[in-house]
Amino acid sequence: MSDTAIDARRTAYFHTVKSVGRRERGLGLLACLLGALLLIWGRSGQGAPVWAVWAGLATIGVGWLLFAYVILRRTRYVRAHPFDPQS
Repeated sequence: MSDTAIDARRTAYFHTVKSVGRRERGLGLLACLLGALLLIWGRSGQGAPVWAVWAGLATIGVGWLLFAYVILRRTRYVRAHPFDPQS
């Protein structure tokens, strides 16, 4: 096999691994941003309810849990499907 064919396979493998958990990663980012906005509003807004701070912290926590879940899914995928240039 030529080097360009191996590079093409490696690139395809990299993009496949990168696409694992894309939706969850995006949801985690949105959850962290929403949680940060809730936290800022709860801490600095006049008359903001106390639950906004706790909801913001919980939402940020959920976002980070989604990120950790994606890391675990990618790790499992890579271990189950190692890169093999001969395949």
